[in-house]
Amino acid sequence: MSRKIKIIISIIVLLSVAIIGYNYVLHGGERNLTTETTDFTITSEKITSEFSKNIQKSNKKYLEKAVAISGTITNVNGLEVIVDNSIICYLKNPDSSAKKGEIITIKGRVVGYDDLMEELKLDQCFIIN
Repeated sequence: MSRKIKIIISIIVLLSVAIIGYNYVLHGGERNLTTETTDFTITSEKITSEFSKNIQKSNKKYLEKAVAISGTITNVNGLEVIVDNSIICYLKNPDSSAKKGEIITIKGRVVGYDDLMEELKLDQCFIIN
C-alpha cells in the first residue's frame, strides 16, 4: 500500500471514531427519570434551606440525583415551572396541567444551585401530582 492510501485510511478511521464518540456523548447518556427511582423526596422549603446553609454539602448530596420536590407553583412559562419562587424546573415535555397557585410534586434532576439568586435548578422534570 502506498503511503497516501495509509494516511487516507487513518484519517477516515479517526473521523469515524470521533463521530461515534460525539454522538454517544450527545445522545447516549440521557437518563429516563420517569422509570428511575427517586433518590430523595423533600419539600421545597427544606431543600432550599439546606442549599442556602451549606452549598458544598448539599451539592454532594443532591447534585445529579433524581428528586421529588413538593411545593406551590408560583409561575409557569412554557417548559419552565417555578416552585415557591426558588426552584426552577425545566420540563422535559409541555404540561398544560401546571397552574399557578397549585400545590404539586415535581420530579427532576438537580443540576445546580445559584447562590447569588438563591435558586435551585432542575431539568428533565415532570409533574407527579
